[in-house]
Formats: sequence, C-alpha cells, structure tokens
Amino acid sequence: MKMKEIMTQPSQVKTQRDAVMVHLKESQTITSLEAIENYGITRLASIIHGLRAEGYAITSIPLTKVNRFGNSVTLSKYKYIHPNQSSHVRN
Repeated sequence: MKMKEIMTQPSQVKTQRDAVMVHLKESQTITSLEAIENYGITRLASIIHGLRAEGYAITSIPLTKVNRFGNSVTLSKYKYIHPNQSSHVRN
C-alpha cells in the first residue's frame, strides 16, 4: 500500500479525524492527553487506527509515566511519518 500524505488544512477541519490530521501534519506527534485537551477527543486510538487503515504512516511510540498513585503506566505517542521520510517504514 502506498503511504498517503496528509493534505488537510486547518480551514477544512469539520470532524475529530480532521483535527487529528491537521495536528499530526503540523506537529508530527500527538498523545491522548493532547487530543482531549485540544480537541475533546477521547478515542484517539480509534481515529489513529482508521487513518492507518487509509494508508497514513503513523507509528506508536511507547511512553512510560507515573500516575497519581505512583504506579508506572504505558501510553502511546503517535507520530506521523511523511511519505518523503518513510523509506525505512514498511507499508
């Protein structure tokens, strides 16, 4: 599958999916906390899954944090790989 380039512009944002695409295009990464705070998106993983299925190259970077109870938790930071920079990423 050929990897797709994100072409969505801020003026075209009408859905949560659009907001995530613009964020990834501009910042290259997003976490669930950023999605909640900035866009009110609570199911970021679902949107990322859909974008991957459409052919966008988005990788998961595991992050380990300590929660308020002192326990280590793992969460994902999603990173958009632009097609021109993706020679090392599999389709």
